[in-house]
Amino acid sequence: MTWTRAVGTGAAAGADPAVESPRAAGGTGQAGRGGRAGWLPTRGLARVAPGPRATPFTLCYALVLVGTGLFSHLADPDLVRDLLAHSSTDVANLSHRPLLSLVASGVWVAGGLLSPYIVAFLAVVGALERRLGGLRTAGIFLLGHVLATLMTELPVAASVAAGQLPDSSLRRLDYGISYGLLACAGALAGLVRPWLRWTLLGGITAALLADLAEFTDPLTDWGHLLALAIGVLAWPYVRRAAQRREPGPSGRAPRSA
Repeated sequence: MTWTRAVGTGAAAGADPAVESPRAAGGTGQAGRGGRAGWLPTRGLARVAPGPRATPFTLCYALVLVGTGLFSHLADPDLVRDLLAHSSTDVANLSHRPLLSLVASGVWVAGGLLSPYIVAFLAVVGALERRLGGLRTAGIFLLGHVLATLMTELPVAASVAAGQLPDSSLRRLDYGISYGLLACAGALAGLVRPWLRWTLLGGITAALLADLAEFTDPLTDWGHLLALAIGVLAWPYVRRAAQRREPGPSGRAPRSA
């Protein structure tokens, strides 16, 4: 599985999300007249599908991605290129309009409407939101998106200033949700069972290192590894937050969650 971010003419690819087993998700029911225990697919699907009550952040963000994906597919190609250029988190945009470029770059998904990143976003970010809530999940996503962007673009600015890179590097097209998504994947790994945690992290890390070894876009590949590491470093926070959201004796999550 190859992870890429929209840089220049690159296209994004997704990662296979971790899915809890029906037993771990509590999705059991009665099947047949004899009352034999089984898992109802419709109930299991309802537990992982995004919804306005359980995962409002994931649902609203996914609708934005679908909207921009449709726009990029149907609109004039020159207009789309201009919008992407103005939304890019390259050094030139970050130096003139940092907040706008950081926000705008995250509403486009590399690969358009059919990008597997959208499926990965629904699965990974949705699972994290069910455990942490919308605000905390948005915070993890934003932290990965912003920090990984700055940690990769600031060295570019310094290298151009030192004469080690050409001025064209200041307008390196860079947009997409991969940094935020990988940060959420790293954070989610800290909330699942150990065997699934290390399988998830091992698989994603191996894919990212394979991309880095190809040396097609090392700057973005390092950004992906940094974003994943940001999520892993957030484990103490997300574990405390998830514990506070666990149902109490009444079966309800505390109001402070």
